[in-house]
Amino acid sequence: MPDIIRIARPDDFHLHLRDGAMLKAVLPETARHFARAIIMPNLVPPVVTAADAAAYRGRIMAALPEGADFTPLMTLYLTEETDAADVVSAHKRGEITAVKLYPAGATTNSASGVKDFTKVQGVLEAMAEAGIPLCMHGEVTDPKIDIFDREAAFIDRVLEPIRRRTPGLRVVMEHITTANACAYLAESQGDLAATVTVHHLMINRNHMLVGGIRPHYYCLPVAKREVHRESLVELVTSANPHVFLGTDSAPHPTHAKESACGCAGIFTAPNAMACLAEVFDEAGKLDALEDFTSFNGAAFYGLTPNKGEITLAKGDPQDVPAPVSVEGGEDVTVFDPGRPVHWRVVD
Repeated sequence: MPDIIRIARPDDFHLHLRDGAMLKAVLPETARHFARAIIMPNLVPPVVTAADAAAYRGRIMAALPEGADFTPLMTLYLTEETDAADVVSAHKRGEITAVKLYPAGATTNSASGVKDFTKVQGVLEAMAEAGIPLCMHGEVTDPKIDIFDREAAFIDRVLEPIRRRTPGLRVVMEHITTANACAYLAESQGDLAATVTVHHLMINRNHMLVGGIRPHYYCLPVAKREVHRESLVELVTSANPHVFLGTDSAPHPTHAKESACGCAGIFTAPNAMACLAEVFDEAGKLDALEDFTSFNGAAFYGLTPNKGEITLAKGDPQDVPAPVSVEGGEDVTVFDPGRPVHWRVVD
């Protein structure tokens, strides 16, 4: 395997930037390596209308470092009151790229999400007709379902019925974590895609639980058994064009992670590409990295691949990046993969 590779500048098809001081602190970490990103709408209050999306995009652009070349791809937060006409017109005007579906209570700031999926059927049908992708947080919230089984249950209970009721709906299964989801994607055709995060390719649930609770490995969906991590690696290093990178990089103040009820989310933006190169190199599939990070997602969303390139080099193990400082005295801890990472982005 080579010690230096050049790939088309990547995109991140699932990113949390937050707002205010946190946005200003973490945005440069993504803009340094990524040309575009699908921006999650789960602010407080959430981004539910075209006007909300336009305002949020304006705040993102204002927070970009001078000279940065980065395009935020905005999304709307689907609620049971979402106006289908607003969604379609916003997409037609280029103000949004997709719509995000959170089952109510599934993850951070998801309280405004969907409880009764029949109430959003009209919006989904309008989206299918207009070709607007639906990004789905794929977990059920039934308290009777074990947290490690909620993704598999979502496929059977929610995703498959929605797809049967709504032919032509373009769906992205976001941050998949299980062999079940990998198999479902492999068996499906055309309008279904999936994103995979950096951290789910590098850790399993032992990292979070063995030897004590390690809150910086806590995310939703939670990391699963090693067999599921191995299935994800096999999927992303395959030739399947319907799987692509969505980091789900999710910054929280360190003190909020290290609390009695720690926040779900792992901040991977600073070292995402280095970690991915390590995973693909270890699998002997460095030649598949560019498709996963730079081409597959763009093709699914109907975007032109980025013209710029980044260079990654292999050498001595790299230190985990230092915490990112946030105005006001807080900081955000960067993902520690728990293993040596020999790759780094050099330009």
